[in-house]
Amino acid sequence: MPLTPRRLLVGTLALIVLGLTPLVAEPSPAQARARHTVQTLHFAVTVGSAGEEQVCDIVGDLYVPTGASRRHRAPAVLTTHGFGGSKADMAGFGRLLADRGYVVLSYSGLGFGGSGCKVTLDDPDVDGRAGQQLVSYLGGAPGIAFLDAEHTEPAPRLRVVRLDRQHGRRDPRVGMIGGSYGGGVQFAVASRDRRVDTIVPLITWNDLSYSLSPNSTDQVSGVTTATPGAIKVVYGSVISAFGVRAGVTGAQDDPSRLVGCPNLAEIICAGLLFGLPAGYFPPATIEGLQHASVAHYVRRIKVPVLLVQAQRDTLFNLNEAVATYRALQRQGTEVKMMWQQWGHSDQTVPGEISLADPDPRTQHTTARTLDWLDHYLMDRPVSTGPEFEYARPWVDYEGSAEPAYRSSRRFPVGRIRRYTLSGTGDLVRRAAAAEPATSRFITPGAGAPTGVEDPDAVKNVLGLPDLEPQDMPGTYAAFRTAPLTADLDVVGSPVTRLRVEAPTAVATQEVGPAGQLVLFVKVIDVAPDGTRRLINGLEAPVRVPDVERPFTVTLPGIVHRFEQGHQLELVVAGGTLNYRGGAAPTPVSITSGPGQTLRLPVVGS
Repeated sequence: MPLTPRRLLVGTLALIVLGLTPLVAEPSPAQARARHTVQTLHFAVTVGSAGEEQVCDIVGDLYVPTGASRRHRAPAVLTTHGFGGSKADMAGFGRLLADRGYVVLSYSGLGFGGSGCKVTLDDPDVDGRAGQQLVSYLGGAPGIAFLDAEHTEPAPRLRVVRLDRQHGRRDPRVGMIGGSYGGGVQFAVASRDRRVDTIVPLITWNDLSYSLSPNSTDQVSGVTTATPGAIKVVYGSVISAFGVRAGVTGAQDDPSRLVGCPNLAEIICAGLLFGLPAGYFPPATIEGLQHASVAHYVRRIKVPVLLVQAQRDTLFNLNEAVATYRALQRQGTEVKMMWQQWGHSDQTVPGEISLADPDPRTQHTTARTLDWLDHYLMDRPVSTGPEFEYARPWVDYEGSAEPAYRSSRRFPVGRIRRYTLSGTGDLVRRAAAAEPATSRFITPGAGAPTGVEDPDAVKNVLGLPDLEPQDMPGTYAAFRTAPLTADLDVVGSPVTRLRVEAPTAVATQEVGPAGQLVLFVKVIDVAPDGTRRLINGLEAPVRVPDVERPFTVTLPGIVHRFEQGHQLELVVAGGTLNYRGGAAPTPVSITSGPGQTLRLPVVGS
């Protein structure tokens, strides 16, 4: 039986529902000899906006250094985890930080890992408000922590955390660290609570409406767009499966989690039920996703932020970190940014960070994050690192990945190299050398894929080999450089300016997203033997608001070396496996020549 995209997706969801969870390594002997105590506690937190409040149970592990006491207080760290995970995923960091002198509260987010109530995608009024109450507990507040899930046995007040008293007498010295979904909750908590002193969000989002349904044109601010994007069908299905599975697991303690939308806020189910077949989210879902996004409330983030984003990430790409970085920088919030390799779309890269077994001696990202926390929470005279730092995947190293990183005092880096699309199917450096000609193709109906590529959300889960991207003839247009005479290092987001002709879309686009043209733009590395590579699986969905006007496409950021002898190829395609494309078949023409350009941020020669 052939392995079709549909069978692949169904099989993956079955694995997830049957019990696939993030793997956490067993503690090493050194960890077993840790100099701290650990106690599991339950927290009664009130969440929701006025008139819609409810009490939820949060389960967490409290790590206390053996030397911490009422007289010798220590700063605190809240650790957060990814979607579908639990407090166990951050146990490695809990042990490391406790042995480093921090009081650590590692907790399971609402709807996951033994904690109650439904998943709201880090709504500041729910997850953010819950985090506020955990901060209050760290500051010594009574009536929050209990020894049992029924909240009948109060735990002793915590009196070992250092107090700042800048924002009330129960103001602890506290930071936060965690990745993905756990990065979003850090922003949500910091937006509501001035007592949080610093955050380290790893591989997280700027705007969830872009993350789950990106449009790479018509952007009005950062990555936020005025026109709905194209739904990530594979990721959308997998995320919903993880959420439902967590609800099934916790239903015996909280049956209400399976009422209505199983374990997920109603707006999530409504959005997916509409969006997966339609290809775009309805306005109410977009509003809800943006409400749960730092892009919506970034003005309220005032604490130092270390942004760690991943190059190998088709869920939250580098452009999301850039949008957050620029917004924080504009308003004067202290922020620095690093681009590591490992993210949602690939296995952990040695020498960067391990959540299960973090080691600053052999892991560059781990060392950087610990220095950041030590600086702002311990008041240690250590550097917080460069303004911007990025990993170069083509650099070999042993042990720590630090030798592969290059730092900069500013962002963006490099200079712009411009190419023009030529009618010969080439990308040429001189606009005058571009020959006018027309490339024609057709987009498929019903959002169907038009080629072969990696299934972005499940490739790692299934252990699939890398697939060479191939588009079906007649469904795309492509333009290539000549073989490069020297290595070309691109650091940042390629940007292309396009003008297309699509008479059918002119007639239908007035009805809204359902009638608008959807394209997919990507940059391919072509080896001398003809082998093609889609860089980190990244592509740019485009729902064109008006096909009678030129439009600009900002592709996901990359850090990539196109080696001497290789060619860079720009592809404009009508469909893809990982996104839902346009509803109706649409003939498209691209007339190349001046005005049709590709701009690359290039460093080095």
